Amino acid sequence: MEEKGSKIRSGISATALLVGLAALRLVLTLAFSGRYGYFRDELYYIACSDHLAFGYVDQPPLSIGLLAINRALFGDSLFALRLLPAIAGAVIVFLSGLIARKLGAGKFGQALTALAVFISPGLLSQSRYYSMNILDILFWTVAVYLALVIVKDDRPGLWPLFGVVVGLGLMNKYSIGFLVVGLVAGLLLTSSRKHLAKASFWIAAALAALIFLPHVLWEVRTGFPSLEFMRNASLYKNMPVSPLGFFLAQVMEVGFVQALLWLAGLGYFFFHQEGKKLRLFGWMFVVVFLIMIATRAKAYYLAPIYPILLAGGAVLIETLSVRAGRRWLRPVAVVLLVAGGALVVPFVIPVLPVESYITYQNFMGLTPAPEERHEIGVLPQHYADMFGWEEMTAMVAKVYQSLSPEERAGCLIYVRNYGEAGAIDFFGEKYGLPKASCGHNNYWLWGPPDWDGKVAIIFGDSNDLEESTKDVAPGFVTVEHVATFTHKYVMPYENGRPIFVCRGAKGNIKDIWPREKGFG
Repeated sequence: MEEKGSKIRSGISATALLVGLAALRLVLTLAFSGRYGYFRDELYYIACSDHLAFGYVDQPPLSIGLLAINRALFGDSLFALRLLPAIAGAVIVFLSGLIARKLGAGKFGQALTALAVFISPGLLSQSRYYSMNILDILFWTVAVYLALVIVKDDRPGLWPLFGVVVGLGLMNKYSIGFLVVGLVAGLLLTSSRKHLAKASFWIAAALAALIFLPHVLWEVRTGFPSLEFMRNASLYKNMPVSPLGFFLAQVMEVGFVQALLWLAGLGYFFFHQEGKKLRLFGWMFVVVFLIMIATRAKAYYLAPIYPILLAGGAVLIETLSVRAGRRWLRPVAVVLLVAGGALVVPFVIPVLPVESYITYQNFMGLTPAPEERHEIGVLPQHYADMFGWEEMTAMVAKVYQSLSPEERAGCLIYVRNYGEAGAIDFFGEKYGLPKASCGHNNYWLWGPPDWDGKVAIIFGDSNDLEESTKDVAPGFVTVEHVATFTHKYVMPYENGRPIFVCRGAKGNIKDIWPREKGFG
């Protein structure tokens, strides 16, 4: 048995490693935070942060509230916008190491877990821009760590804290509810079910429900728009994926080398002598995996569950490597993780200039694959959606300035999705543009503008000029095609979009607004 002082020194050394890896992750994400440009969703989230509420069509309110605070403190630069996601990603790396420590890992196992999380493509990619997704991973990781401490150390008094974390997680993104369902299933299927009889467990449930209640009331008051959004996204937006396809997507999402590690972690929880004592976490993964297949979830929705599995795999590798003749497992595991991570980093963090990235992508033979029902261009969607927004706004501004002062005073700018609307709202101020109107998600919920119907600048609903003209023409006395937005890096459905100046609306915008709704 080790001396107490030796344990302390070992703990400090392991902690220093975890802090170092977390700090390196922070530096990596922030170093390239200004490359390419604002992401489509970021522009929309900024618009949402100007309309604070207890809910939005496509998300609960927490991430938007945090963004409003972040903007008030640090401004709207790309660095400021992406500071919180970078910090969250670094904290996740550190917490993953602590999860491995709680499972019994030594210094190597903790560092291996943190390294695996550090360079996991799906986990790393969510740190590159502001969204609820990186916060979702953080809430899952904190909740899993707390559940591990509660079960392993028999500390049911921590369940209320777990409930607070879950409640805040629900106020950020609904998907942490999958974790709760999986965890409860794991408790029911193992000897840890005794926790379900603890009063503290039900206090935790009550606290989570209480924290989530304001958003539920908002949903009731607004007619449950998020349910319609999720149904439409599942039916019309997300690409259908088979169970095998979803599994293979997990390999791509977490990383090829990491896949071996998390599969080893699954084996650890189900079959290892020590791991079986915490088998509930193996069942948790299986249940959540099956739920996500059944609900046609995107591959990255499952990303938050992997730190605990990677930790289990790291414990197994560390245990095996202690035996004589197997010490080689340690350097091999590290080298494979680092090499695999180095190869995929350009695909998830914009470390390369865009043309260099395209060359690298083609060299690697990994052409963009769609997760949504859209054609993909030369860039994957997560990069394509970081281009063209200010150029598009400048083109609209040029059209706007071509109008007479009287027409500009009452001009409506109507676009087709929240990315376009968010870009007009964000970049348009310096061009003297009015705020955009749109029927997409929360822009529709904010309602139609006060408009006299005399003149409007309208985006075509597709890049087919004839089709777009037919769509717009019936509503106006005159429709003039005045410009076409093109950009080689944007998503194909944004490229070649016609812009019209329309005069003499034949109806009242408030009357047609219900038909403009597009949730999804």
